[in-house]
Amino acid sequence: MSGPDRLPPIRRAGVHLDGRKVHLRPAEPADAAAFGAILTDPTVHPWWQAADAAADARQLADRDDAVVVWAIELDGRVVGIIQAHEETESRYRHAGIDIVLAGTAQDRGLGSDAVRTVARWLIETRGHHRLTIDPAAANERAIRAYSRVGFRPVGIMRRYEGDLDGSWHDGLLMDLLADELREP
Repeated sequence: MSGPDRLPPIRRAGVHLDGRKVHLRPAEPADAAAFGAILTDPTVHPWWQAADAAADARQLADRDDAVVVWAIELDGRVVGIIQAHEETESRYRHAGIDIVLAGTAQDRGLGSDAVRTVARWLIETRGHHRLTIDPAAANERAIRAYSRVGFRPVGIMRRYEGDLDGSWHDGLLMDLLADELREP
């Protein structure tokens, strides 16, 4: 088989990407402190509940698996984390994106810019026809940001994610087909 089904694994892509506002660079172990600060930010914690933020930050900064992680930079400062993963089975091939932004970087169009930049790379370079993202159903800010990029709601995933207090909350599955990617 040839074409996008035979691309090398996404692991440690090592690719720098530039959006209109943000620069995305491959995460590195030195990012762990900045990532930890982001994961403990009071505006982030309700959506990314890390039982051990320092351990999560170290893992994100030094992943060596089928997930690629970028540090989101604005003016040389790390303001967020974005990651992508792929389903490589040819009949179900697609990619997913996850993102978290520090409170100081929210409501400035940076999240949409970063998601759009990774989405474009996944479509144009990695050959994906479909992308997914799965915010908490109550995270209206994230849903608006992803909608600006072209993601559409697919459905509610009931009791999708467990919280640290033992409760469950719903997730919203959103997807985007390659020809639906919206430029600003």
